[in-house]
Amino acid sequence: MPVLLTLVLGLWGLRRGGAVWHDEAVTIGVASRDLPDVWETLERVDAVHGLYYLLMHGLFSLFGTDVIVLRLPSVLAMAAAAAGIAMLGLRLAGPRAGLCAGVVFALLPGVQQYAQEGRSYALVCALVVWATYALLRAVERGGRSPWAVYAALMLAACWMHEFAVLALPAHALVVPRTIRGAWGRAAVCVAVGLAPLVLVSVRQSPQVGWLDATNPDEYAHFTLMAGVALAAAWAVLAGRRPAREAVLVVLGLGLFLAPTGLLMLLSLARPLYLDRYVLYGTAGLALLLGAVFDRIPRLGPWLRTGAVLATVAVCTELVPTALDLRTPASRSDDVTALAAALRETARPGDGVVYLSVKRRAWELAGHTPVPGVDLARERGPAASHSLYGTEVAPAELRTRMLARHRILAVGSPPGGAVENDPMARVKRDTLADHFQACGERRAGGAMITVYARPDQC
Repeated sequence: MPVLLTLVLGLWGLRRGGAVWHDEAVTIGVASRDLPDVWETLERVDAVHGLYYLLMHGLFSLFGTDVIVLRLPSVLAMAAAAAGIAMLGLRLAGPRAGLCAGVVFALLPGVQQYAQEGRSYALVCALVVWATYALLRAVERGGRSPWAVYAALMLAACWMHEFAVLALPAHALVVPRTIRGAWGRAAVCVAVGLAPLVLVSVRQSPQVGWLDATNPDEYAHFTLMAGVALAAAWAVLAGRRPAREAVLVVLGLGLFLAPTGLLMLLSLARPLYLDRYVLYGTAGLALLLGAVFDRIPRLGPWLRTGAVLATVAVCTELVPTALDLRTPASRSDDVTALAAALRETARPGDGVVYLSVKRRAWELAGHTPVPGVDLARERGPAASHSLYGTEVAPAELRTRMLARHRILAVGSPPGGAVENDPMARVKRDTLADHFQACGERRAGGAMITVYARPDQC
């Protein structure tokens, strides 16, 4: 049932009106290049997603770049993760707990969101979940083969996204002292196998320079959910002698709290935190809540009725979120909407200036070219083996801008991040000194402002 439910929710509204958001456009743009070009691009940027791009390159070569091909691997991966969580619950607390854990996982908003995105996070989640299951088998059976399977799955998860390594501390919590050595050797193999990717991604670290410090709302949300997880742990263990349920509680709390908590701590030194980087932590919360639901039939009639009503109320509250996630507007930076707005607004001969190079991402998804001329463009993404292409020197850009009578500036809405490098300053200063704003239009998380020479709006 968890697998079927995850598939149904994942396939429901999968196209989202054909809308593609920024990161998905990057997936299409990079993975659809020729294989040598993919390799050369990964040497320069985004190596952290390299294994995922290679996987998608193979799928695009076989089936094309339709959004179904883009997103279906994530749907299948989340279904595999739900199966793994159900198996973990079954192994640690019985069939009903496993069933409930898998269903809870499928219903979580974050799971529904990333099951429908053409990025690596669902695959990472599935690999970490099944690595966790392999860990339990290795602990029970011993021998080299189970530990090799565990290490291989964890290494695959880390190569899909290196922050999967933060699951290792959670795994360490459920390994008995007598076999810590075997787990330690497996963990060392994972770390050694991951090291080449880490060395490359450290050189490419400026590409995450856009990340802001973790904001108070994110801390507050994590604190709230940590309270839910701790309350669930108490409910599972209350009134009984801890047995296998204790392992489930430790594992669930570890998976949910350790990766997110550690990444937030690392982000105090340098901003690195995004919830999707540790999406697999939701598996821990699902295990805990599944075990809580397993206890409901054993409660007294009044408590059982209250628990059922509370569950119905929560599920009802999730319905608007589930509906919203299937709409084009549910994702930030909808490059499809931006491309359509640019085609409607631009005229032949207009200049187009992207105040941030990331606003060019709509090109990566293969949309029809805009009538205007990209004034800062030097080389395109594929030709330059980059994500967004390269730009001319600031002085050349200023000359190109002054040769135009009408320019469309594409930037962030008010309150968004503002770049302050020399190129960005030339763009803003030239517009401010020699043009006047004639109107603006918001589209797909971006702002299009039309500029013209003074008194020519």
